[in-house]
Amino acid sequence: MNALKISGHRPLLATAAVFVLTTVAWLGTPLTAQAGDKLAAATPHMHAGSEENAAAAPVNIVRLPSDLPGPIGKRAPQRVRVDFETTEVTGQLADNTTYHYWTFNSKVPGPFVRVRVGDTVEVHLKNDDGSMMMHNVDFHAVTGPGGGAKATEAAPGETRGFEFKALNPGLYVYHCATPTVAQHIANGMYGLILVEPEDGLPKVDHEFYVMQGEIYTEQVYGTKGLADESIDKLLNERPEYFIFNGSTDALKKNPLKANVGETVRIYFGVGGPNYTSSFHVIGEIFDKAYPMASLSSPLKNVQTITTPPGGASVVDFKVEVPGNYILVDHALSRVERGLAGILQVEGPANEAIFKDYNPQRSAQSTGGH
Repeated sequence: MNALKISGHRPLLATAAVFVLTTVAWLGTPLTAQAGDKLAAATPHMHAGSEENAAAAPVNIVRLPSDLPGPIGKRAPQRVRVDFETTEVTGQLADNTTYHYWTFNSKVPGPFVRVRVGDTVEVHLKNDDGSMMMHNVDFHAVTGPGGGAKATEAAPGETRGFEFKALNPGLYVYHCATPTVAQHIANGMYGLILVEPEDGLPKVDHEFYVMQGEIYTEQVYGTKGLADESIDKLLNERPEYFIFNGSTDALKKNPLKANVGETVRIYFGVGGPNYTSSFHVIGEIFDKAYPMASLSSPLKNVQTITTPPGGASVVDFKVEVPGNYILVDHALSRVERGLAGILQVEGPANEAIFKDYNPQRSAQSTGGH
């Protein structure tokens, strides 16, 4: 077996019992007495836990854009094991602002899972002992009931699993599907799984993993301290923050990096849960774009690619001029709410392609489009 080891606490709200009951009703399975007792016992201590989490140093929940396994290429189908641990941790959302995330393996997004078409994939999910909520995982790459959600519905401290055959090549979203599903996704529970075609994908010099999400807080954008989630804003689809890879600064402090003359591939997904992205790299054109992550017939020379919530796209391009290239959703008001990243390209200038008549003044500018 080829083992892909993929392992990773929001205080329970006053409506914890409602969430538990809704979960049970939606899945159509009884709540075990042990799970019910554990959740009930946790509820009276939620305020103390919240204060402790607020005082504790935040963990680094940012998933680096370079943190993904390398290409599989051409090989026979195998059995692959994937391990998840769902955790609830307080992380840095923005400068001077923290947030209590729900995560796969303590990072946002969750691990990049990479398999080949025809593989049999074993999924093992453990819900951390310190969790307050039930969690599961729904893979859009799965052909089967709930994408595996019912099979992995786990109470705190419980481990569950299932296996599936990867039938269709493509790049697919996975996410927690425990009700209220939008809440679990908005708190950070999403990621990507790539099912490579039989012969793999064309070779590139660099591959990157980028996902867009939304954070709904009671406090307005930029408020210092521990931000509380807002269910009302979530249900009304009014996020305070838009993020790449977990936080407003994730892809600024941890930029994508390449050299002049190299080829870049970005695996891009939208966790959402609500907003469609118009993904764009300012100053670049996608040589190949795979809309909806259909890997069979790429489009050529694409400026911006639309990616829906719960969807994904793949883009390839060659970098030919040095400089900083800004990753955005071209719904550009979202830049003002934290949604921007950087691709740093180093190497010699190429004035045959781009020549700046006022380089000193441009160096002082912060403009994009």
